[in-house]
Amino acid sequence: MTQDTTRTLIASYYATFNAGNRDDFLALLSDDVVHDINQGGKEVGKDAFRAFLGRMDRCYKETIADIAVMVNEDGTRAAAEFMVHGKYLATDDGLPEAKGQTYLLPAGAFFTVRDGKVTRISNYYNLPEWERQVTA
Repeated sequence: MTQDTTRTLIASYYATFNAGNRDDFLALLSDDVVHDINQGGKEVGKDAFRAFLGRMDRCYKETIADIAVMVNEDGTRAAAEFMVHGKYLATDDGLPEAKGQTYLLPAGAFFTVRDGKVTRISNYYNLPEWERQVTA
């Protein structure tokens, strides 16, 4: 991988997420992808990520914007900083009640890349700030 191919992969990751095309989105991930969930556990595999996306799509409508991507020299790792523009559609387990609230949240992600696929994604955002916005 080069810096440019990794930068293109990460740009595609967010473009397909925003477009809602989950098959194209999942095609960017390795079969053994590791997903470190913000303030949560770790899931392994594309099937687990597919289930995570299903829950996310049921509970949230999010668009990722203002994306800045940084890539290391050999293209094996990347980071992205962005803004999440969201709407809370259905109550997620253990979180405040959903009533169609909107939110705007800065977030970041770290990626590991191998053979043109994302092999690890770790997302980070301020959950207490999200809770403040949806309960205000």
